[in-house]
Amino acid sequence: MQNLQQVAISIGDLNGIGIQLALENHGKICELVKPIYCIDRAMLKQAASKLNLSIPEEFQTIEDIAPYFEIKPGIVSKESGAYAYASFCKAVELAKAHAVDAVSTLPIHKKAWELAGVKYKGHTDALRDFFDAKAIMMLGCPKMYVALFTEHIPLNEVAKSINAKDLTRFLIDFYHTAQPKNTVAVLGLNPHAGDEGVLGNEETIINESIKNAHKQLDKHVFTSPLVPDVAFTPHVRAHYTHYIAMYHDQGLAPLKALYFDEGINVSLNLPILRTSVDHGTAFDIAYKGFKLNALSYINAIRYIRERDEK
Repeated sequence: MQNLQQVAISIGDLNGIGIQLALENHGKICELVKPIYCIDRAMLKQAASKLNLSIPEEFQTIEDIAPYFEIKPGIVSKESGAYAYASFCKAVELAKAHAVDAVSTLPIHKKAWELAGVKYKGHTDALRDFFDAKAIMMLGCPKMYVALFTEHIPLNEVAKSINAKDLTRFLIDFYHTAQPKNTVAVLGLNPHAGDEGVLGNEETIINESIKNAHKQLDKHVFTSPLVPDVAFTPHVRAHYTHYIAMYHDQGLAPLKALYFDEGINVSLNLPILRTSVDHGTAFDIAYKGFKLNALSYINAIRYIRERDEK
């Protein structure tokens, strides 16, 4: 394992499935990277006992993450939220100090963070603040990645959020950090991509942003705004591996319909590399003995390994 990257894994909400994923897949993860789990031994032993799982050898942990609490499977609590946030902060701290090469995060519960007094809605919001950077949320798998221009905002705020300055910067930052090999598909906002202004003028702004980005990059790497309702058909997908969506569900609904089990979340445009599973805490099945699909978790780690090999 000497030549493998070191990766800090924040443990997520301990009332959910994250710790089961970590325990059951430690061997597979160790084939890809050298994991450091941001959980202390006492909490690890409690979780393993409740899961009736043994703790793997060389399962490296970190002490003094946050106060000890009683794990309550499937329950939203401020204690689990506080621990999940502290685990995440420890992982980022290790990355900032160059003690690890990357961070991978297991699922949190946003309400638990809120109950714990955390001011961020999720990992990406926090990372933007921690690094004072315009982090980009990209989700998917090698068959199809989707980056989101707007993320967790109400749908009625999307159109007014589209402006040439911010979208131009987004396109350029995305190209530099995602490093797509092929042309990137950019989605329009309106039905029929606006029908040349008949159904909205946002595509004019999107086109302007694309032209600005091409001028600054000195190359053509983005499509003109594609009609959203056909952009993910098999014929169109055959030409693209990277998409840019104007809003959350526009990009994630087709992505999850096609590649839900294998998709991951990647934070681009940061001084550190961070990946995550692309699913939630699954409170409904936590600690109930269900066999978990670990493909998203393994792919999140594999992305780090493959990124290093490029």
